[in-house]
Amino acid sequence: MPNSLIDRIQHAWNAFTKSPDRWAYRDDGPSYGDRPDRVRLAINTGRTQLAAMYLRIAIDSAQLTYRHAKIDQNERYTETINSRMNNCFNIEANLDQESGAFFRDLVLSLCDEGVVAVVPVDTTINPAVSGAFDITTMRVGRIVDWKPERVLVDLYNQRTGIHEQLWVDKRTTAIIENPLYTVMNAPNSTLMRLNRKLNLLDYVDEQTSSGKLDLIIQLPYTLRTESKRTQAENRRKDIEMQLSGSKYGIAYIDGTETITQLNRPAENNLLAQVELLSAQVYSEVGIAKAVIDGNADEIAMLNYHNRVIEPIASAISKEFTRKFLTKTAITQGQRILFFMDPFKLVPISQIAEIADKFTRNEIMSPNEIRPIVGLKPVEDPEADELRNRNLNKQLSPDEAAQPTTTEEESNQNET
Repeated sequence: MPNSLIDRIQHAWNAFTKSPDRWAYRDDGPSYGDRPDRVRLAINTGRTQLAAMYLRIAIDSAQLTYRHAKIDQNERYTETINSRMNNCFNIEANLDQESGAFFRDLVLSLCDEGVVAVVPVDTTINPAVSGAFDITTMRVGRIVDWKPERVLVDLYNQRTGIHEQLWVDKRTTAIIENPLYTVMNAPNSTLMRLNRKLNLLDYVDEQTSSGKLDLIIQLPYTLRTESKRTQAENRRKDIEMQLSGSKYGIAYIDGTETITQLNRPAENNLLAQVELLSAQVYSEVGIAKAVIDGNADEIAMLNYHNRVIEPIASAISKEFTRKFLTKTAITQGQRILFFMDPFKLVPISQIAEIADKFTRNEIMSPNEIRPIVGLKPVEDPEADELRNRNLNKQLSPDEAAQPTTTEEESNQNET
């Protein structure tokens, strides 16, 4: 009996039970208070509104489905290949990241850096020996230096727990460039100009709210001699002590002294420039402001997916196909494809009408529609058939050849 009391006692295990031989002290490498492999945006980017836009693009790109697939001669998807690389795309990319976190890391780094490298860390065969290798784990790295046939990549090593730099071959490393590089990452792009303006606006705000009074004290005597300058310095320190030592920041001056305050609010057009550049960036990248705050309609979301998400996903899939598949595999019809769920942008009120049209026109079967609305497929074989349910089912040649009994014949047989 597998669930008997004796069996449970023999095989029970508790996480807090430490066996001396199993949990002996060993050096596992450096420890951190935060995840050392987490992608970190540039300081200037992380402090601005651009981080929210990058994160939105990364999340939406990671929600796509990437597959190691096979296509027919008409470039149509036929089946999914059950490979280790497909496991990285859909289940686990490495020890620290599941597939969704890996693609979020990839797209977020791509938006921030402009160009990133995806390095196959663990493979079945040495990539330098044979191109017919399968990828067990992969990670996203930042390109530090470029050579004609190699790149120096800053990559997290899960065995040592630190970031290391290593040279990798361009032929076996996916080097992905942001399709929107000219708009987002070029040195003189609109987005970089917006980034600089935002940093300048933050600097002005910090200076304004730094707590300085910026006062000029006009004394009733000249400061041509050293003694007078020393007397003026003592007077300045005395006023500082009065202001800092007072509960409400009050100080007194002589009737012959005059104080002029310099920190008047200076008018500048930084805020107007930031608003203009923000609108221009959203227009050039192809993101409506309603997409960021979650109020975009179906047309705006469709435009956003077609102009932003699809080019990024296409660049990733094509580079993976070019670098991670051999010419023989590509000739045999193997590809790295991405799939977008079209029903995510459809309101629930329209699902029933769409399901009726898809099943009636023999595009999808009922068992393919049911998971979309959260129902599991049924075991009825007819639920997997592509046919119009509004018409009578067509009989097969064998069923049509069988004689049919009329109602009168069935009554005579019963009597």
